[in-house]
Amino acid sequence: MKLSDVIADMILDMFDDNTSTVQIQRNDLAQQLGCVPSQINYVITSRFTPEQGYTIESRRGGGGYILITRASSREDALTSLINSIGNSIDEKTARAHIYNLNNQNIIGDRAAQLMLSVISDSNFKGLDETAKNKIRASQLKQMLLILAS
Repeated sequence: MKLSDVIADMILDMFDDNTSTVQIQRNDLAQQLGCVPSQINYVITSRFTPEQGYTIESRRGGGGYILITRASSREDALTSLINSIGNSIDEKTARAHIYNLNNQNIIGDRAAQLMLSVISDSNFKGLDETAKNKIRASQLKQMLLILAS
């Protein structure tokens, strides 16, 4: 098993049914696992993302910590993703978000297929990249809002 998998599993084990927030001392966890603190950062930024239903808050300094909050519901996970999208998104990133939602059973196969067809570059022929990405972000947010309600 890769070290990044071990780190992710340890963090996931810190959550329980009653706890939606975990506070981590990055240096302490790195020392416990015998790795560098940047490896902890890598795992947190790649595996505990808004599209996966997590929010991250960090405080630097001697008593610094990283606070990881897990969405408590499907609606919270979708809302976190909506807030993370911004005003523009490329097709590859939008597809990744949709695949992640489907893999986590937040959306079904049919909804994922419909969403993928809507955000496809083939729907934006004749538009420059900036316009495509702005329209795609707007459409994706609207679809997610419908799913969240």
